[in-house]
Amino acid sequence: MKKLSQNLKPIEISKILRVWIWTQIWVHVICGVCTLSFIFPFLDRRSKDRKIQVWSKHLLKIFNIKLVVQDAALLTNTPHLIASNHISWLDIHVINAFKPIRFVAKSEVEGWPIFGWMAKQLGTVFIRRDNTRHARQVVGQMAEVLRTESICIFPEGTSTAGATVLPFKPNLFESAFAANVPAFPLSIQYLSKTSGLRSESPAFIGDMGLLESMSNTIKNRSLIAQIIILSPCPTSQGSNLDRKQVAVYCQESIAKTL
Repeated sequence: MKKLSQNLKPIEISKILRVWIWTQIWVHVICGVCTLSFIFPFLDRRSKDRKIQVWSKHLLKIFNIKLVVQDAALLTNTPHLIASNHISWLDIHVINAFKPIRFVAKSEVEGWPIFGWMAKQLGTVFIRRDNTRHARQVVGQMAEVLRTESICIFPEGTSTAGATVLPFKPNLFESAFAANVPAFPLSIQYLSKTSGLRSESPAFIGDMGLLESMSNTIKNRSLIAQIIILSPCPTSQGSNLDRKQVAVYCQESIAKTL
């Protein structure tokens, strides 16, 4: 059964509480910047992942967001491609709180104040979605990374309110074939703790700015971020599938969970 949208008005929080939450956010961001600048260069991959996960979990705690993960055991310990639906700027941090991973993001993210710089330091691969030639170059970069590390992509190409899944663009799935790794669909949803219904508070859509979206999330202190790992689609040479078929499989698998 599909969950309906949460239409109830979020509980209003006091001005003092909002100021306190914003203060915690910026202190946390500054701590993250310091860690990336002065500590990350001396850490191995496992230690970096541990710090990323701890930082992301604490960010969710500041927003009072509970993380729920279903079927995590499906993920392999070997490199893989994850294809997720996209709702919010929070998606990356929710996934990193579960299991740190490299991301591919639209080039606009690189220009975000502070957060764009942080994403770049974390190894995010940025793509100009209106440039086919650049997309082919990114596929090559992704295939190289996938030989040793996992990557997460948002194949819708934009974010939505979370009620539906837009058609997945197939280009980036070519990297899974090139690296001979499986493609896992990942469903992400934001739900109300009180009603269990879908909440649009974290949605980052249209002309909305990052700070506006963060403010909307702060106002709703009763959120669950739910991740569902779904059965992988084989992308080996003998699978008889192409990138378009894998994209459709991932899209339809996620749509069934909404």
